[in-house]
Amino acid sequence: MQSAGIKVVGNIDRRASLDLLLTYIIEPKISEWGLVFIIDFPSDQAALARVLTDKEGPLAARFEAYYEGVELANGYWEETDVTELERRFELDRLKRAEQGATPIQDDLRFLAAHRSGLPDCAGVALGVDRLLMAITGQASIGNTLSFDWLTS
Repeated sequence: MQSAGIKVVGNIDRRASLDLLLTYIIEPKISEWGLVFIIDFPSDQAALARVLTDKEGPLAARFEAYYEGVELANGYWEETDVTELERRFELDRLKRAEQGATPIQDDLRFLAAHRSGLPDCAGVALGVDRLLMAITGQASIGNTLSFDWLTS
């Protein structure tokens, strides 16, 4: 991290290191490139995305779309295997406990939906306020919000 100009106090894991690199090294650079898609995330950044294995190894089937350095959308192919989701939830619980973070209960309705046979699906979360910011050339997202919580 220090070679990238990022000072870290304490120990951080691989995932946190990748988040820091994305935020402080990659995102500022892609602001010059217009529309950019980041794909093939490491499997430990899958969250609820399906993990696929190919010649590069296990990769999360998800993407993020950026325009001039601002994240516009985040999409992924849904993991529908309830056993895999329960495994991920357990790993997250263990990690949170190790870090002293507040425990989070499993979303039982979410798991029940998967057990009942959630069909193969994917989705994209689009930040409409961010899209409006890009379309209208605004420098601040507050200019595209009905109520800017920073100034209200």
